[in-house]
Amino acid sequence: MRGDRGAAVVEFTLVSVLLVGLFLGVLQVGLVLHARNVMVSAAQEGARFAANADRTPADGVLRTRDALSGSLGADLVARTDVEPLPPTTTPNGARVVGIRVSGPAPWVLRAVGQLTITVEGHALEEGP
Repeated sequence: MRGDRGAAVVEFTLVSVLLVGLFLGVLQVGLVLHARNVMVSAAQEGARFAANADRTPADGVLRTRDALSGSLGADLVARTDVEPLPPTTTPNGARVVGIRVSGPAPWVLRAVGQLTITVEGHALEEGP
């Protein structure tokens, strides 16, 4: 029919815009979850390292930064804060060492805004 001429091009354009938007959304969620999982893993590793009998919380912070730099981009690691948490005690008297990691989430589209991811890792301190 004469009235349907060029309709395929218009339909393809409309559908492809929706598919690209959906793809970018899924990619964004994947990047944020990856960054969060890397931060959790690094915080846990740093806390376990700081909980060793011959280590300090500062050693755990350094270990956490090393773990982050091996998995995330240098720009993201430079904007990430790593700090030791104050030691706490469990009800049975064991000391707990903690590391907090806080940093920006990676973005596919910069116009979306800023999201901060904050995670903590904890480990029981070794006794003498």
